[in-house]
Amino acid sequence: MEILLVLSIALFSGLMLSRLAKLVQLPAVTAYLVAGVIIGPFCLGAFGVEGLGFTSMEEIEHLSIISDVALGFIAFSIGNEFRLSELKHIGKQATIIGIFQAVFTTIVVDAALIGLHFIIPDKLSLEAAIVLGAVASATAPAATLMVVRQYKAKGPVTNTLLPVVALDDAVGLVLFSISFGIAKALMSGTANIVSIICEPLIEVIISLVLGAVMGYIFTFCERFFHSRSKRLSMTVAFVFVTVAISMMSFTVGGVHVAFSPLLSCMMLGTIFCNICDFSAELMDRLDRWTAPMFILFFVLSGAELDLNVLSDYTIIIIGLVYIGFRCLGKYFGARISSNLSGAEETTRKYLGITLFPQAGVALGMALKAEALGPVGAVVANITLFSVLIYELVGPFLTKVALTKAGEIDPEGKTSARIKHHKKDHHENNPQI
Repeated sequence: MEILLVLSIALFSGLMLSRLAKLVQLPAVTAYLVAGVIIGPFCLGAFGVEGLGFTSMEEIEHLSIISDVALGFIAFSIGNEFRLSELKHIGKQATIIGIFQAVFTTIVVDAALIGLHFIIPDKLSLEAAIVLGAVASATAPAATLMVVRQYKAKGPVTNTLLPVVALDDAVGLVLFSISFGIAKALMSGTANIVSIICEPLIEVIISLVLGAVMGYIFTFCERFFHSRSKRLSMTVAFVFVTVAISMMSFTVGGVHVAFSPLLSCMMLGTIFCNICDFSAELMDRLDRWTAPMFILFFVLSGAELDLNVLSDYTIIIIGLVYIGFRCLGKYFGARISSNLSGAEETTRKYLGITLFPQAGVALGMALKAEALGPVGAVVANITLFSVLIYELVGPFLTKVALTKAGEIDPEGKTSARIKHHKKDHHENNPQI
């Protein structure tokens, strides 16, 4: 009962706060995250009243399945943006930009934090600086996708943005694995080529293979059904099973083998949209079905932000340096690579700003970094602090950038209630 009550409060608070956010022209994503902070264990949850909010981090962790599934659907939706008919125009640009800006950001942040390490070596170790540089490469696909959907953004920046975000996570995964391996080698004094190079490449390859196989099976099974509701149910089932399989990990001959749920579900969506002739219609129906789940995902993300990191001034100082140089890396990395790939002027000017949001993928990297002991704890705390800032500010900056690029109507969306009223009025007055 308590779980259902807390989930209903999470949905209600997120929806109501989104109305206030609309009055001050903030994206709904920001409202959901703030709602999560309010009902989280550091605000209303601190009173310890069951049903008023989340009373502990453990309570939020018990609902992690919601976040895992939501990320699967988000990745599946992004995969549907990789339509070959459209990628012929922007595929090369997106590939160049996606790889270059991620690597460039890692180099910029590594340089800044390694320099800071020599200033305060007792607070920031060399290993932590190297790992944080790789964490900086990750971008939040969820926040970006939600802003694009809410404002129905369309144009060259949006068309380039979604494939870049998808590639960004694949490149970020490889960069993190390499940096993580280097950090472990520095701590132990021995280099392990398998963990530095082989494991990240294996993870990317088998994740894409899993997604492709599931995509072909999914499309084959869909053809046996003609009912829209049954096709929708089949879609949900395949996203569920892909997420479930991609959570597996095992060791083969001393090599740790794991999947990336994000990459697997992205490939699932990519295969589906390219070989299924009714994928566009089905995706429209799926978007409506997943709306409450996405709200819960962002409210839970806000609730699990650990505000204790704000009590350590050194974390704040290192975090601000990390945030500042990551923003510089993303902006100029996207700008330089946009110039090299011959992208339009609006893409050159505004794409980098839309890559600022950072959340789930970075937190996943930080969680894995905790295996490094005290070094990992520093990485986790700085990542938590930066995510707190990025998630509250990032979606708004994405909206501003897309508006400046002319891809969002400044007047916002039209209310469905108004549209329905106009339709009824027209039917009752056919002479209009």
